[in-house]
Amino acid sequence: MSTAESFSAPGFDLPAFEEWLTMRTPGQTEFHQAVLELLHDIEPLLQERAEYRIQNVMQRLAEPDRIISFRITWVDDEGQVQVNRGWRVQHSGVIGPYKGGIRFHPTVSESVLKFLAFEQTFKNALTGLAMGGGKGGSDFDPRGRSDGEIMRFCQGFMRELHRHIGATTDIPAGDINVGSREIGYLFGEYRRLANHFDGTLTGKNLEFGGSHVRLEATGFGLVYFLQEMLKAAGESLEGKQVLVSGAGNVALHAARKVAELGGKVVSLSSSEGTLFVQDGFGTADVDQLLHGELRSGAALRALAEQGRGEWLAKQTPWSLPCQIALPCATQNELEDGDAQTLASQGCRFVAEGANMPCTAAALRVFEDAGIRHAPGKASNAGGVALSGLEMHQNASFISLPYDELDVQLRAIMQRIHEKCVEHGSQNDGFIHYRRGANIAGFEHVAKALIAQGIG
Repeated sequence: MSTAESFSAPGFDLPAFEEWLTMRTPGQTEFHQAVLELLHDIEPLLQERAEYRIQNVMQRLAEPDRIISFRITWVDDEGQVQVNRGWRVQHSGVIGPYKGGIRFHPTVSESVLKFLAFEQTFKNALTGLAMGGGKGGSDFDPRGRSDGEIMRFCQGFMRELHRHIGATTDIPAGDINVGSREIGYLFGEYRRLANHFDGTLTGKNLEFGGSHVRLEATGFGLVYFLQEMLKAAGESLEGKQVLVSGAGNVALHAARKVAELGGKVVSLSSSEGTLFVQDGFGTADVDQLLHGELRSGAALRALAEQGRGEWLAKQTPWSLPCQIALPCATQNELEDGDAQTLASQGCRFVAEGANMPCTAAALRVFEDAGIRHAPGKASNAGGVALSGLEMHQNASFISLPYDELDVQLRAIMQRIHEKCVEHGSQNDGFIHYRRGANIAGFEHVAKALIAQGIG
């Protein structure tokens, strides 16, 4: 029996699909993890709905629409020509133009971008906005580079990328190491090359089409989703001890919102260690980190040197007691041993601020321990939701006020929570958020894919 026949035969053959996936994309471990996490949650749907099997929906969704790979050449401050590699993975455009960030980091690879684009497709579907899924980036390392070098690299990156993007085709945004400065350089080069001004990139400065709340959206949205999780369990954030990993944009804005709402964030971290503040980070602490010029590790150590907390060198936050954990750093940062420690320390809620920060083994621990866990495709969708609102503002040549956008962001996160509850509620009252998010996102995309025919 051929692979295609096995997937469309009566009953979905999960082991055969796993074998096909690993053989077709060898070594792409991050991508395999993302696909199989979704697949295990939607397998009952595939067994029940013959249409999904006959149409080979999972096989089609496990193959991006296209992957664009290109060379970037640029000149450093010493006059030396440098060469990097760039990618744009356009995963699925069936519910709208491709939408997803650009990441500059030495760990960027095709596998990482494929997993991020795959996750982005279902995350965007959960927002209810007309956005498909994509992701891009480069192995360029901006650490230690001058502003001029970063500008020249961004311009070189856009010289290649501009052929494949547009306001109704593919709308990139920022991601790790791509903030407002980099978006400005990327947009400026795009505008010059395209010879018109439109909303092809989001995350822009307010002066040229950016949106209020975009900087805060992922972190704030994470906490708005967390509030809904707590409300569904008959609890509130007030007085809860919260662990946050990372000290970037998402982590800091999540920490700030938790502090505003009466929770107690006791950790922030970097690759160098964790800063533990027993009485909780205040909004002034977070603002100092947000507006300071030091990189995250140095900024956290500086706070510790000021007597604000204890610096735990080379340690993650996951050994500390808490009721809530918000992993906001990077993929697979929280492993099964960490999950077991969190469970033993009294953690009852986990909401992901990063993309796939928990390993598959950690997710099994959460499930066995009855910990309510929200996947990133649901809980960190606030950033792309605000990007969608920025796209709308750009198309209409308007700028909405901060308070109105914050209200819209909260409403979107509430709707995503409702979808998770609708598809993830169990008879015992437990809400399986990951399963609910995966089923809701998959059905939205699958129905659109089938409705548009084969092609």
